[in-house]
Amino acid sequence: MPFLKLGLRPELVQAVERAGYQTPTPIQERAIPLALAGGDLLGCAQTGTGKTAGFVLPILQRLAGRRATSPRALILTPTRELAAQISESVKTYGALLPLKSTVIFGGVGYGPQELALRRGVDIVVATPGRLLDHLQRKTVRFDALEILVLDEADRMLDMGFIQDIRRIVAAVPAKRQTLMFSATMPPAIMKLAGEMLVRPTKVEVAPSATTVTDVSQIGHPVDHDRKRSLLVHLLKDDAMRRTIVFTRTKHGANHLTDHLERHGHTVTALHSNKSQPARAKALGDFRAGRARVLVATDIASRGIDVADVSHVVNFDLPNSYEDYVHRIGRTARAGATGCAISLISEPDRDLWRDVERMAKTPIQQQVVEGFEPTPGRARSSGDGGRRGARPRGSVPGRGDRGGSYSRRFGRPVSA
Repeated sequence: MPFLKLGLRPELVQAVERAGYQTPTPIQERAIPLALAGGDLLGCAQTGTGKTAGFVLPILQRLAGRRATSPRALILTPTRELAAQISESVKTYGALLPLKSTVIFGGVGYGPQELALRRGVDIVVATPGRLLDHLQRKTVRFDALEILVLDEADRMLDMGFIQDIRRIVAAVPAKRQTLMFSATMPPAIMKLAGEMLVRPTKVEVAPSATTVTDVSQIGHPVDHDRKRSLLVHLLKDDAMRRTIVFTRTKHGANHLTDHLERHGHTVTALHSNKSQPARAKALGDFRAGRARVLVATDIASRGIDVADVSHVVNFDLPNSYEDYVHRIGRTARAGATGCAISLISEPDRDLWRDVERMAKTPIQQQVVEGFEPTPGRARSSGDGGRRGARPRGSVPGRGDRGGSYSRRFGRPVSA
């Protein structure tokens, strides 16, 4: 089905085609007509399915043809990178329409954001924390708001933004259209939807808590203290042409980046301790191919939308199955194929079994020659035999964002 048959304006169809898209993805085909009709929507789609256009295009269509001095659409997103990515999509798809937009997130000055808001915008893309700051400073009002979007709602809950979201929702009109999108649908998301959506239509293009179907998944058992050496060995394969490596902490990301650089790899790191310009440069270097490897934490990676990522490596296994789904979804985007590799040391075994249990299928494990794990070595030397203790060499902390939390698998796991 072509985009024109979804009821979109010719200007939007032309802009979409200029961006290189000819036919809508399943989530777009189902969500766009429903959003255009004006009702509330609860969308569940795996990452990389094109859900951004699924809400951006209807917003542009509904706001086109008339202007206002205050924002009429608000898109909330968990991270700066994702906010910037969505803002670019708004500009790309709305290039032929007389609508103005701005993006609001932390890590940069207030001045340019306040100036854009004073001049008047139709669409605001924002992270919750910085938007609350503007509301408290009275530099933005949402009296005329018509459409509210909560994107990556599961991640916003994971990051502890629930109270921020409630405060923001209290500042917008009760009579509005609300669109909520999430890669997973745990009970907490369903509860939030019950609070903020009115008789929503649910659109689900893949079952909740499933993995990305076009990703080949494999686990490599290895001693904990040989993980870095194994990663260096794996990266010798030219097939790993564009690879994202996930660590559990920002400190671990820095240490691993230094190690890979010492072994001759072009690598950059992305985590919340970096300034916004540094994060933008890291992502830009990875997109442009100046860095072959991007080392990232879960929270900072939420805005990563890079074409042709060949591999994702779980250097540290994530603390929740939802994070596992989000991670491996960085590859195999928009119908492409990809590979997800997990390095499994003895202390990771419980988490790995939970990944397989939630995926409802065994995932292939393959020992790499020369890196055969020593039975019992990691548990006896690294954690004193205690179940769930921190692996040797990991860094204690509270995660990538102070005060944040993750849905656990039911046991204590180091941050």
